[in-house]
Amino acid sequence: MILAYPRFDLPLLAPLALAPLLVAAARERRHGRRFLLGWAAGTVYWAGACYWIQSVLTVHGAMSLPVSWAAFALFAVAKALHLAVFTLLAGLLVQRAWALAAVPALWVAIESTHGSLGFAWLALGNAGIDMNLPMRLAPFTGVWGLSFLFAMTATALALAALRRPRRQLAGILLLPLLYLLPQLPPPQPGAQTAVLVQPNISETAQWTPGWIDDVHRRLASLSLGIGRQADLVIWPEIPAPMYYYESARYRQAIDNLARQTGAYLLLNAVPHDNQGTPLNSALLISPDGQPVGRYDKMNLVPFGEFVPALFKPLVDKVSTEAGDFAPGRQQVLLPAGQHRLGVFICYESVFPNFVRKFAANGADLLVNISNDGWYGNSAARYQHLKIARMRAAENRRWLLRSTNDGITSTIDPAGRLYQNLPSYTAAAAQTSYSYLTPVTFYSRYGDWFPWLCAVLALASLLPIQPPARAR
Repeated sequence: MILAYPRFDLPLLAPLALAPLLVAAARERRHGRRFLLGWAAGTVYWAGACYWIQSVLTVHGAMSLPVSWAAFALFAVAKALHLAVFTLLAGLLVQRAWALAAVPALWVAIESTHGSLGFAWLALGNAGIDMNLPMRLAPFTGVWGLSFLFAMTATALALAALRRPRRQLAGILLLPLLYLLPQLPPPQPGAQTAVLVQPNISETAQWTPGWIDDVHRRLASLSLGIGRQADLVIWPEIPAPMYYYESARYRQAIDNLARQTGAYLLLNAVPHDNQGTPLNSALLISPDGQPVGRYDKMNLVPFGEFVPALFKPLVDKVSTEAGDFAPGRQQVLLPAGQHRLGVFICYESVFPNFVRKFAANGADLLVNISNDGWYGNSAARYQHLKIARMRAAENRRWLLRSTNDGITSTIDPAGRLYQNLPSYTAAAAQTSYSYLTPVTFYSRYGDWFPWLCAVLALASLLPIQPPARAR
């Protein structure tokens, strides 16, 4: 699984990745040993896939090297509990005649709980973003359908290795039915024009008045440098105080810039709630220089924007704002004339059921503003891009992604990369996109598939009663 994702990026391993673990689980009859086997595998997986977390904690989290390694080890061990539970239960299900459906169902049911249990990142299905046939599932099942498919092929391989009867593998013959699903929309340019701004601002600079003025001038210069033909100008989430409401001078400069561009200007802002707690927000300014909508980030990053109460005496958060951020209370669309933007901020891209609600509620364009500079030159930024691409494909929406120092991208409704800016460069890209209104099955109904998988997995785990003997 580590090899299937960036930095190695060998996605053809994803349909095979779980097979060795399933074979080992089937051969280990002792429940405790099977649990420990999965726990060890999970620890290795999370440490390998998210190795960059240790560096973030050291460089930006004000942790000493030993403490950062200890915190990272605790993270990997805690996240590994998901795979431990899966391995424990999969060892039971792989013995059943219907294992080919039950084991993948169990995988999806457990995988879908990561977000609600503290931290979500790469679902197994994300590895399939460039696979045309499996991607036909995304608008119906979300990424979970691809996870099920890859877990199913791995289960079939494990059953074959265990020399199970061929009839238990018969379900694999249903895979050609994927050809009956609608094909991916063909690549084509959009009808509207946007400017994506990538300012390449330092993560560690001191917030002096002169430095902040330089940041504002750089953003304005990049926004105006391409011309005045855009419908939308998008700034990223950036590591600088954007106090639109508190600073009359800054507010006037932003409003004037929107008038100069003649476009809607979307920017990252840091307002404060009634208690003075900072919010991480996306603010939309109209072409006549008036704020028309604001979305406050609802899904905050643990240790990035807030510190869980248990760790407050030991750990500082990555953000340099004074105090923890407060989560937003409402998922809102930002009105751009007759159109509606669904804007999600950075880490929120990992929540499929959250992002799809934008499209379900009427967003005809998705926008992801992010600051991936915290990750340094690691695989995390490429992993994050794969996750964002899946959100576009699930909802059949164009996705405009503006980041501080990369990877700034335009993503088409099939999840394809339409345009990229080079990383670690202050630049702006003029790109095309379209407003789309059809709502996919997944956008409308959300995570119906993981719930169905949970029911199937639970039913499969029920003890089998042997038939009573006749007297």
